[in-house]
Amino acid sequence: MTIAVDFDGTIVEHRYPEIGRELPFATETLKMLIAEQHKLILWTVREDDLLQEAVDWCKERGVEFYAINRDYPEESLENNNHFSRKLKVDMWIDDRNIGGLPDWGTIYQMIHNHKTWEDIYAQNSHASYEYEKPKKKWWQF
Repeated sequence: MTIAVDFDGTIVEHRYPEIGRELPFATETLKMLIAEQHKLILWTVREDDLLQEAVDWCKERGVEFYAINRDYPEESLENNNHFSRKLKVDMWIDDRNIGGLPDWGTIYQMIHNHKTWEDIYAQNSHASYEYEKPKKKWWQF
């Protein structure tokens, strides 16, 4: 699976342009995903020196991305007529998701076990997500 991962607010706390503290279990989870042969792409608004600081920060903690702000490492305007800022990935891990960022343990469960957020929620809350539509009365259309 190819997965795009944001940096600020996702791997580390928001402190841009500084690098915030690591979110609990972020790098450990990313290393496990890499070990399972997932292709991780760092997808961030950081550029130039700030981007390099983020890449170095991750590398120091054992997280090396397949690509950075592109679909594959060699992609560039020169060798791709269709170079686009729109990544072709299977999944995005980003704190700007609808509903926010789940904890990294939940993220790992979802990817490793091929589960949806709904599956994890139902499993953890022991609630059934099945919705029974109320039966219409004869006078309702």
